[in-house]
Amino acid sequence: MDDQLDWLMQGDAAIRWQTMRSLLGAPEAEWQAERQRTLTTGWGAQFLARQDADGRWGSGIYAHKWISTTYTLLNLCSIGVPPDCAPARRGAELVVGTMLGKTCDAVFYKNLAACDRCIVGMMLRIGINFGIDAERIEAMADNLINEVMPDGAWNCRRYRPEKPEHSSFHTTFNVLEGLREYIETGESRRSAGEIGMHEQAARAAEQRALEWSLDHRLFKSHRTGAVIDPNFTYLSFPPYWFYDVLRGLVYFARVKVTKDTIATPLRDERLQDAIDMLQSKRRADGTWPVQHKHSGMVFFDMEKTGGPSRWNTLRALQVLRWWEGAGKDAPSGQGEHTGSPVSGAVL
Repeated sequence: MDDQLDWLMQGDAAIRWQTMRSLLGAPEAEWQAERQRTLTTGWGAQFLARQDADGRWGSGIYAHKWISTTYTLLNLCSIGVPPDCAPARRGAELVVGTMLGKTCDAVFYKNLAACDRCIVGMMLRIGINFGIDAERIEAMADNLINEVMPDGAWNCRRYRPEKPEHSSFHTTFNVLEGLREYIETGESRRSAGEIGMHEQAARAAEQRALEWSLDHRLFKSHRTGAVIDPNFTYLSFPPYWFYDVLRGLVYFARVKVTKDTIATPLRDERLQDAIDMLQSKRRADGTWPVQHKHSGMVFFDMEKTGGPSRWNTLRALQVLRWWEGAGKDAPSGQGEHTGSPVSGAVL
């Protein structure tokens, strides 16, 4: 694994700081210093340099995909630019303010009710990373918690004429990533009084959705066992709004199980098919590729399709480190991921 770690450390600052933190165990002062470099070098700096004079990216809030403000901010979340980044904070306010509203008034709640749940999940993730006010954060979290489908997860098409009867992996993991940010930042919100009042409900909703995804082994029909969508099996990055198996596994590796949660055993055997698939994607040199790119406009390609991917190698190694360590010294097979995830980062 040393060769892969050396290779990761030769990459962008976004890769280096996350490798230092989650795989090398570097002191926080060191990886935080490297994280700051995402503002001035590499991919982070390139995205920031493309911001329009009015604070947007790509002259749009949600469109055009993938150069709009929303999707650029999601990339900056994955890169892990520091949360006090002024251009990102300006962009986050534009996204939430334009799509929902600047304050929690009647218009805000009307827009929130009409918005696709996957987009609300994106806005919650962006808003928490880049400083949207607590009142609107709470409203978005409450909306997602109360919009769970009967089967335990989410579907953007729930209120459309042809109502779905089944949750969507795409929607569910966009929602979960927003709720996970909400849960992980709960301690600081609780210090402000009423803020964070939905945290326990968010944990319960998260656990129901994870159980739903486990019932599908992260990519299979719960009825037939067939692969739901072949695209789920292709490794991509950035994911945008799309789900794939590695995105799902990264989420499971990120979740911490404590006495406060409705704990699902981390080494649940229903994850084995997804782990086996991830292992099968590993190249002879120990890296993982980018197998698929989602079509659309981009400012630049962080990585080339078909070649070795530092993003996917970093994420896969994080997953396997968790998987191989989960359950050790834990009662009843329930391990706990002890590394504290950093808000905004991949893991």
